[in-house]
Amino acid sequence: MKRYKRVAVLLAVLALACAATFAVSRYEQHKEQIAESGETVLAIDPDAVTALSWTVGDESLAFHKDESWLYDADEAFPADADKIGERLELFSDFAAAFVIEDVEDYAQYGLDDPAATITLTAGEQNYTIKLGDFSQMDEQRYVDTGDGNVYLAVTDPMDLFDVELGELIQNDVIPDFDAVSRIAFAGAENYTVTYEEDSGRSYAAEDVYFDENGRPLDTARVEAYLSALSGADLSAYATYNASAGELEAMGMNDPELTVTVDYTGGDDGETAGSCTVSIARAPGDRATPDTAAPDDESTDDEAEDITAYLRVGESQIIYELPGGDFTDLMAAGYDDLRHQELFWGDWDDVTAVDVTLEGETHALTAKGTGEDRVWSLNGTQAGMTDVTAALNALTAERFTGDPAAGQEELALTLHLDNENFPTVTIRLTRLDGEYCLAEVDGASVCLVSRADTMTLVEAVQAIVLGQSTDEA
Repeated sequence: MKRYKRVAVLLAVLALACAATFAVSRYEQHKEQIAESGETVLAIDPDAVTALSWTVGDESLAFHKDESWLYDADEAFPADADKIGERLELFSDFAAAFVIEDVEDYAQYGLDDPAATITLTAGEQNYTIKLGDFSQMDEQRYVDTGDGNVYLAVTDPMDLFDVELGELIQNDVIPDFDAVSRIAFAGAENYTVTYEEDSGRSYAAEDVYFDENGRPLDTARVEAYLSALSGADLSAYATYNASAGELEAMGMNDPELTVTVDYTGGDDGETAGSCTVSIARAPGDRATPDTAAPDDESTDDEAEDITAYLRVGESQIIYELPGGDFTDLMAAGYDDLRHQELFWGDWDDVTAVDVTLEGETHALTAKGTGEDRVWSLNGTQAGMTDVTAALNALTAERFTGDPAAGQEELALTLHLDNENFPTVTIRLTRLDGEYCLAEVDGASVCLVSRADTMTLVEAVQAIVLGQSTDEA
């Protein structure tokens, strides 16, 4: 009896061993069906595709082609053909890094309930592409093209198809303004800026932009404004097919500011064009306080609360303009774009400076050029480094035309090697403990910091008292 039991036990062990061997052999056989590929598994001609749709999670988008690409749910949507084409191009040469053949269990690859399903129609052929899990080991996506295999894709289609409708819109374009001949502002600001080289209207050669009254603007500020206009954020739209009612509700029937730029550009640098941009808040929102200058950090939080809109030309797309962009673009007045310094010329063009301090006038003269230039006062070498630095730093806190009424702190007359502007006279009078009033050539211009004014006064005093002899 014991012998039969031993035989039975041995037979059972043998059976288990055979079963294990069979399972291992099946596993080895399954492993052999996973192979490197590197081959193209789909080659669909993008030009032959007439319909494209996809579902990612709960979101579905569908487009069809009728000369141009149209959004199925609303053919008025301005679909960007290039962005649709980018997605189709993916499947013109769709390659797999690995292929898993004769798949029996799609669930282990996340393909029983795919993360995304893409459908294409090309001629009489329909294609369905399912996207499964993301392989953590290989860092590639499992893909089912419907041929019975599962592929690890070289390029993850999810990168292109996990998008919102707004990302497929054919946005308007505000060009980069390589060369500008004219800028016209209308609305909150009403004036025209023209570009002129060698105009003789300014003592600074860098000044090439002038308002309609011939007053020079700060080239850096004008170009920064144009850059802000070109770089306005058009990533979010309020509507892509604005009705008359929507235009009115968003304030676009009466925009707060319209900017028209005449420019040349293109590869040849000669292509002429004109771009008009309108900026507005809803009529009911315009009662909010006026925005301050864009470099006023205290207004950052206020800017975030601004709801504003932008329109390019007569486009039906109205964009949601970020508050910061709105603030920057509304800072378009003469005072925003003019020079903020009292003197913005080249000190190499200054041949002499008459300084009036405490009722006495002192004449400073310069000889030589560049590094060999030497300033002197009554024949004694004088260091102008601190004076030039202090005057360059003296900038407008607020522009004003109010007449001077306080005590004079300092007056400077700069003699220039310029036949159109032989002199520039700057007079600084005390307003209060915080500000001084600056006059230039007899006209009140702005308020400047009294602390900065006193820095200039002290630099001049050091020369007058013979305490500054460094070369400048």
